[in-house]
Amino acid sequence: MGSNDDLGKIFRAARQALDLTQGEVGREVGYSASAISRIERNRMRIDLDTRLRLARVLHIPAERVSGFPAPAGPVIDTVGNVPMPDEEDAMRRRTTLLGALAAGASAVISTGTAEALPVLDLDDALFRLPNTGPAPLRTLASATAAARETFTAARYSDLSHALPSLLAAAEATRDATAGQARQQANGILARAYVLAAELAAKQHSDTAWVAADRALVAARASGMPIPIGEASRVLAITMRRSGRCASAVRLLTHEAAQLDPADLRAGAVRTTLLLTAAYSAAAGHDRATALALLDEADESVERRAHAAPDGLFTVEATKTQVDVYRIGVHNTLGTPDEAVELARGLNIGLMATAERRARAWTDTARMWHALGKGQQTFAALRRVEREAAQEARRPALRALTANLLYGPTRLPGLKEFAVRTGAVSA
Repeated sequence: MGSNDDLGKIFRAARQALDLTQGEVGREVGYSASAISRIERNRMRIDLDTRLRLARVLHIPAERVSGFPAPAGPVIDTVGNVPMPDEEDAMRRRTTLLGALAAGASAVISTGTAEALPVLDLDDALFRLPNTGPAPLRTLASATAAARETFTAARYSDLSHALPSLLAAAEATRDATAGQARQQANGILARAYVLAAELAAKQHSDTAWVAADRALVAARASGMPIPIGEASRVLAITMRRSGRCASAVRLLTHEAAQLDPADLRAGAVRTTLLLTAAYSAAAGHDRATALALLDEADESVERRAHAAPDGLFTVEATKTQVDVYRIGVHNTLGTPDEAVELARGLNIGLMATAERRARAWTDTARMWHALGKGQQTFAALRRVEREAAQEARRPALRALTANLLYGPTRLPGLKEFAVRTGAVSA
């Protein structure tokens, strides 16, 4: 049996593979989100009964967690002194967004040697922007479009290096302009912060909250529907990941209702908001709402061929994209069997960007993994790496890879893949 340090990693990897938040796991076993965090970091003692309850919730074989010794040394936290859900909610209401983030953004935890997917540095990118003067709006728009292309090509390391200067220039330009030029600068600034939020969300970093909030403030100041839709979408994703699924659905459906479906670009934005709302509803275990929103998105793309709303939006409004979201929704609802035929008929190669193709293969991998199909899961994971190597190094993908590696099926090449992507050490 491995060391005690391995126990927390087992729980964390399984939770991330199922795309559950610490709060969602905590509610199933009667603990707070902070207690689950401490368990995953091996900072709280838990007895065998608690281990087995966690194992059932996270679909871990009981024998993998039953034989670990109790932690040695002093107790850092126990169940008795960890805030339970009601107390924790009250504490959260008393904590400002920026104060919570100042306590420290989520770190990337890797047991491997491969280069980790970069997290946008909180201080440099959001609180200590470089000293940069204003730029011509056309130059700034071109730079933001180039950053978007870097994101959709899944070159996240390049994007993490470019964003601080882009954000600083966009802030300076907004502050130095007035009237219509200021509105345009706010629209560009909103899109730059959307990219920062999307990059942070790739790592499940709390930095996404700050970036998404700033994106929506700038987007509303611009008065432009498409930036507002982009910013609302990334803010809703951060809400969903913190357990506020119903609030995310309300935000997205409200913003979708403000858009004219008869307008090609606005209709495409509306479709992407409906898709994200469907996934958020599924994460909140609201099957009826999730499927209804998917059907509405389906009808939207069938009425007319939707292109991307413009050159800066990162999500497509196409039939293939709707089908990918439907697979993800069924995975989240715990009904992956209902997505098998859809996945088999899916032509992921039709998707326009490497980032979207990699995400489609990710949802396919999760579907096969939930169905216990190790060989198909590994095949899908290899397609993720082929489309976008840095996607395969995301925390959720490394957790899924590690879970597959320690599963019952021995797959040739899986250990090498796990080492290469940083899921395990060599």
